[in-house]
Amino acid sequence: MNSKTTKGTAIVVGGSLGGLFAANLLARDGWTVKIFERVPQALSGRGAGIVTHPELFAALNAADIRFDDTIGVSVDKRATFSQDGTMISACEMPQVLTAWGKMYSVLRGSIDDRHYHPGMSVVRVDEDAERATVTLADGTTHTADLVIAADGLRSAIREQFLPRVALQYAGYVAWRGLVDEAAISAPTHAALFDKFAFCLPPREQILGYPVAGHANSTHPGERRYNFVWYRATNEQTALRDMLTDSSGKRWEGGIPPTLIRDDVLADMEDAAQALLAPQFAEIVTRAAQPLFQPIFDLEVPRMAFGRIALLGDAAFVARPHCGMGVTKAAGDAMELVKALREGADVRGALEAYSAVRTEFGAAIVQHARHLGAYMQAQLKDESEREMAERYRTPEAVMRETAVPWAA
Repeated sequence: MNSKTTKGTAIVVGGSLGGLFAANLLARDGWTVKIFERVPQALSGRGAGIVTHPELFAALNAADIRFDDTIGVSVDKRATFSQDGTMISACEMPQVLTAWGKMYSVLRGSIDDRHYHPGMSVVRVDEDAERATVTLADGTTHTADLVIAADGLRSAIREQFLPRVALQYAGYVAWRGLVDEAAISAPTHAALFDKFAFCLPPREQILGYPVAGHANSTHPGERRYNFVWYRATNEQTALRDMLTDSSGKRWEGGIPPTLIRDDVLADMEDAAQALLAPQFAEIVTRAAQPLFQPIFDLEVPRMAFGRIALLGDAAFVARPHCGMGVTKAAGDAMELVKALREGADVRGALEAYSAVRTEFGAAIVQHARHLGAYMQAQLKDESEREMAERYRTPEAVMRETAVPWAA
């Protein structure tokens, strides 16, 4: 292996899952890695549930990270429920579902604390023929052979290099929440808990599945049920109101769950009772701290800028219908390390990485748009809503949502 490209120094900007995958894989391949995470405290509880795919486990294996069956909760079946709570369709589809916190603990536990630097906010990255330089908010600088921007969908590094690339609101939000297994009634537990379940009321879509519970436990009785509820939301009216807290401050980048107004939460719970199958209505109304996320699309024309590479949501943000966010970031990290191992120099290797993963990212975003077309159509005219409805049978939704990607 070429020592210049396989045993150098790397700075990873962003200590969430994508950054941790990159750091673990680079370290396993002989690189000296530093992670700069802007949040000063330990990250936790983000993203709620995660759908796993074979590529995700392949990345864990490639990083030599040990895991066992407690990585998630296994289900064998998918089912769709009508508004009255009747199961109207079902199919066999084995899958492992996990939680953000569980995956974070596995990845973070493999990084020595000496290499993980919280409270470090990167304001600028520069590069030349010899090195890349990271400038922090306190004015200090750090150099490395390459820098990986894994700083999420609102990436400051992406904005520096691609200022015209912007998030595009898709026209709907996703309400998310977790409910402790012990807090779920026996009938609802029997109906939902061993399944990846769906409900498709008019102009709505909700899905749910079991994940690890507190302290990342996957023991029966200690798990949680995760839901994602898609709702069409006008950007200029309803969304602006939902993003405004009780003091009148508008959180354009997403409102913290603890600041969502009581009346917004009450409206959401009322809608759950009126629109959803009673089993899902129970899950939604028993969630301890529900949150909502505006759904965005994001695409970049390239993922490499000399010695600087974009990774994960810093480059492509796909709607969550395909359940590929974490797996896509893990795949980016694997391709990056492969390109560095095979390339003659860092810049050339990153260009090769960009060529492969830009094409892949664009395909994932397009696929997710297809899966989310129904929700987006709810803010359009009646003919477009009717057309979208034709492709929204329970069988189609169960078959295509959050399944392993095939281009």
